[in-house]
Amino acid sequence: MIVAAVFIGLILLGMPIGFAIGAAGVVGLIDMGGAQFLAVGPSRIFNGLNIFPFLAMPFFILAGEIMNHTGITDRLVKLAQVLVGHLRGGLAHTNMLASVFFAGLTGSATADAAAFGRTLVPAMVKEGYRRDYACAVTAAGSIIGPTIPPSGLMVVYGSLMGVSIGGLFAAGILPGLVICAVCMAVIAFGAARNDLPKAVRRANLKEIRQVFLSSITALLMPVIILGGILGGIVTPTEAASIAVAYALFIGAFVYRTLTLSALYRMLVRTARITGVIFVIIAFAGILGWWMSFERVPQLLAETILGLADSRAVVIAIIICLLLVVGMVMDITAILIILAPVLVPLTAQVGLEPIHAGIVFVLALNISLMTPPVGACLFVLSSVTGEKLERIAVKLAPFLIAEVGVLFVFAFWEGAAMLLPRAFGFAQ
Repeated sequence: MIVAAVFIGLILLGMPIGFAIGAAGVVGLIDMGGAQFLAVGPSRIFNGLNIFPFLAMPFFILAGEIMNHTGITDRLVKLAQVLVGHLRGGLAHTNMLASVFFAGLTGSATADAAAFGRTLVPAMVKEGYRRDYACAVTAAGSIIGPTIPPSGLMVVYGSLMGVSIGGLFAAGILPGLVICAVCMAVIAFGAARNDLPKAVRRANLKEIRQVFLSSITALLMPVIILGGILGGIVTPTEAASIAVAYALFIGAFVYRTLTLSALYRMLVRTARITGVIFVIIAFAGILGWWMSFERVPQLLAETILGLADSRAVVIAIIICLLLVVGMVMDITAILIILAPVLVPLTAQVGLEPIHAGIVFVLALNISLMTPPVGACLFVLSSVTGEKLERIAVKLAPFLIAEVGVLFVFAFWEGAAMLLPRAFGFAQ
């Protein structure tokens, strides 16, 4: 109890999540057997980071930074607009489809929210959309980024739990596309109620071809990443480094918008983002070791199984736990702390490791847009100046729809494992 009290207390005092985890872990070590147990700390920190696939994370982050700087976002938005802009609420549909294209570049929900919050939200407001509704659409689409690969959260999960990252990448494609389709359906059904602008002229084939050709260099990047990984040609880490090389080539020689000063700033941002994630991972190694020593995973599993032994009920409990905790805590920290605790429980009720992984990732991604601390809501609120609570109200139909998608893929193993099995990552 003292470890939990220290952790919660430090979070409430505003301490960064990584250091709060580390401090709680140190208190746990002392509580276990006095100060002599502190000698275990450095080795646990090192072992927590000494995992080769983690190298993929900074490479994917840097590749996304470079591609975003080169003006790729505008090209992808134009491509989405010529495809779906003729529908009623065309810019809202464009926002959603552009999130699918953007996902293959950054794999980050907050990057998606920030980029479209600065570009598409003002454009939607200018066309007659309410700003809170435009922000809600952007937030709903932003979680497609870390669902469709590459996804940093999948890299962390796969590395920690010994699950194929390529298999997780394959499993994320279909849910990401379904989330896009479901959210576009929500936009269409609510078009009259939200008084969305009427449809504009449909683009002809010549216009679509021109915009597609101007965007093809951006669209090739996820093809290179996923094609290499799913085809068994490269590992995720190798694919990430190839993505950086490709992004550098496109920025420097094709679009010629990449400068040394800009590259330096992108390297600094990549280092900061990676550093924050790695501090959480490193200190979580101490807390995780304490939890194993105290048999926390086994006790939690016994408690949940004591409430219900039904597979469906256990899965629902785990999903609800992830969604609730995700409302108040950083999702990377949640994954690192709770995955080792809950994944053995999913195995006991018969979930495939990849299936369990995609359920975890989907649930935590959805929590990025849930108040009170949903990261995407804060990003959009700060970028656009819209009140967070107003965005949250307009977001409700999208949130309900996406939670529905989560439960469908959690209970329908055939859909969740379709692509991993097709590409040979599971039986």
